[in-house]
Amino acid sequence: MAEKRKFYTSFHDLSPREYMYIPKGSLQLGKPGSFSRIELGHLIIAIGVLTVAFSFTFSKNNLLFFVLGSPIDIQSYFFFMPIAFLGIVTAFFIHELSHKFVAQKYGLWSEFRMYPRGLFLSVIIAFFTGLVFAVPGAVMFRGDARSFETGRIAAAGPLSNIGIAVVTYIFYHFLFFKLGFWGTLVGFICLVNLLLATFNLLPFGPLDGKKVLLWNELVWFVLFSVSVLLLSGMFIGGNLLTSFFA
Repeated sequence: MAEKRKFYTSFHDLSPREYMYIPKGSLQLGKPGSFSRIELGHLIIAIGVLTVAFSFTFSKNNLLFFVLGSPIDIQSYFFFMPIAFLGIVTAFFIHELSHKFVAQKYGLWSEFRMYPRGLFLSVIIAFFTGLVFAVPGAVMFRGDARSFETGRIAAAGPLSNIGIAVVTYIFYHFLFFKLGFWGTLVGFICLVNLLLATFNLLPFGPLDGKKVLLWNELVWFVLFSVSVLLLSGMFIGGNLLTSFFA
């Protein structure tokens, strides 16, 4: 007798094991470019929540800035919302899709699953402190992956971020620097991509960096060095904090 599937009213009711639930007969989900409804829902929710969190940070509409004497400015919040949204989409969304598509290329089942508690904490911390501690979720995959395939899947996410960062870094420094909305938008996209790449390339725990390092030390060193170098250039040579918080 087939096991009856549970009905959930909220993603918060799902345990980590159930995040990995693969519907019966869904092996076609391993085909490149395929998505399930569950995955699309998780992606939309994660992007929306992170957009709200980052908007609290960069608009200074958070409790810490209010206590320090900064007035609440709703107009500023909505000014930064599209900037935060585009930054999250070009960094987080593309990062996760890069993992997913490479895994699917090797014939593995691969889908994104959000982490509800991490998303909730992201908003709470951003609202109270102005800091963003983003743990939105991750792309999960199942199948018989060889070690080099696991390494390449892990490297795909940070590599996509570095690629976007290189392009936006050039635009930010040579075309859009200090040009109002466009300068802020391009600078933010570059910054978020570099922060995401650098953090994920740390060779610890479940992060991408550890998997890449175990696969190929040279690839890890090159990726990590480039991301750190560009990130340093954004802070040291770009007056980035002044551009965002002036």
